[in-house]
Amino acid sequence: MLGSKRSHRSARLARREQPLTVHHLNQLLLVCSLVLLIAVAAVRISSRSGLPSLLVYLGIGIAMGQDGVGDIHFNNAELTQVIGYAALVVILTEGGLGTKWKEIRPALPAASSMALIGVAVSVGVTAAGAHWLIGLEWRQALIIGAVVSSTDAAAVFSVLRKIPLPARVTGVLEAESGFNDAPVVILVVAFSTAGPVEHWYALLGEIALELAIGAAIGIAVGWLGSWGLRHVALPASGLYPIAVMAIAVTAYAAGALAHGSGFLAVYLASMMLGNAKLPHWPATRGFADGLGWIAQIGMFVLLGLLVTPHDLGDDIWPALLIGLVLTMVARPLSVVISLAPFRVPWQEQALMSWAGLRGAVPIILATIPMVSGVEDSRRIFNIVFVLVVAYTLVQGPTLPWLARKLHLDTSAGQAADLGIESAPLERLRGHLLSVAIPAGSRMHGVETNELRLPAGAAVTLVVREGKSFVPLPTTVLRRGDELLVVTTDPVRDAAEARLRAVGQGGKLAGWLGTGTPDDRAGR
Repeated sequence: MLGSKRSHRSARLARREQPLTVHHLNQLLLVCSLVLLIAVAAVRISSRSGLPSLLVYLGIGIAMGQDGVGDIHFNNAELTQVIGYAALVVILTEGGLGTKWKEIRPALPAASSMALIGVAVSVGVTAAGAHWLIGLEWRQALIIGAVVSSTDAAAVFSVLRKIPLPARVTGVLEAESGFNDAPVVILVVAFSTAGPVEHWYALLGEIALELAIGAAIGIAVGWLGSWGLRHVALPASGLYPIAVMAIAVTAYAAGALAHGSGFLAVYLASMMLGNAKLPHWPATRGFADGLGWIAQIGMFVLLGLLVTPHDLGDDIWPALLIGLVLTMVARPLSVVISLAPFRVPWQEQALMSWAGLRGAVPIILATIPMVSGVEDSRRIFNIVFVLVVAYTLVQGPTLPWLARKLHLDTSAGQAADLGIESAPLERLRGHLLSVAIPAGSRMHGVETNELRLPAGAAVTLVVREGKSFVPLPTTVLRRGDELLVVTTDPVRDAAEARLRAVGQGGKLAGWLGTGTPDDRAGR
């Protein structure tokens, strides 16, 4: 009997020590593909319910964990932090590529104020609430205050871009989510360091220096990358998305190695690339969007695996109470104080206060004290996890309702922007523009001669309901049409600007003040 037990034990050990084979790899690929398919199907649920997708992916990770059906035991906080940082680089890249400079430029001062002054106010108020109401030590309270003061780029991008808000509101919130990671990371690392935090004013100088270095490197890499992609024709269109992602990751790595803010560098570099009118742009955006989804899914599933649900019971009420202080006191106060010099209407301030969405970033930052060995770091992680999940359930679905109540929903009368893809014709010194007319475009009903394109540009083909034809000057364009426009190199930008102006203002664009001065001068 004893020999039989030993033989079974030896067999189990032998199975554990077997090297990784192709069969094991196939099993791993099958599990990963099934998780991705389930996660992609779950996107439909999140899009219909208005919930940020992070909750769905966290749920998948929890279901796969030690308290779920998967029974996977995972507690490597350091690995989670590294993978989370890598995923955030991809998510910030995707968000920066989709950020329109004309919308975010007026919002930069307000967003910078919220990322610096607002974070300081939020950290102080939240930490005071955690100390006095929950009884946490000041170190733990400050860590929690810093961790939850960072708004999450993935949550902000995924929710706000589904809600038609004024450009200033969207610009401030998106820029804030890209800017506030740097000061928060510095604060969390400082509070998680052994010993007292001395010379608090030195932290302010360090934050300012890291932001300046990150901004300089991000702008430089983004400008050089966009210049190169516009002047060097790559041999295949599929190389453009890869090159764009490589440039963005280079900005992050260069910023981090220079002891600057890599997150700010990658966001600014991606934003410059996204506004540079690069060739094959829709394909690049689709590629970045797909990578962003994969990064979100992997990051949130991993965070779900890291949490232990049966250990959360004692931390639910403290998390809800700290979240109440953060949502109802700290966030509104930080918005009011940081936006005081900018005379922002109270309706917009109210929406910005409620739209301070938390997501994966605070949960990932909560792994820093775990890696540093801070006392009660597991409790800090549990409190942050419960807080993020609970208040995302409340804030995400109610944002559209609040926007309508505050009369900030701009969906009525807003024209949809055109989708324009550019392919360079290197030898001919020209460009081929592929223009998709969406359902909400005011180009519907416009004749081709009413486009008033600059000399050197012409509509050469129209694709309608799967059939293509050469248009006449009197051909009426319809929603759903796809146009092929050939332009010479000097008028490429003017032709695209004119097409977008007509898409926004219709046939009278320019005469009625719609479009740029160049548009109006070229009619």
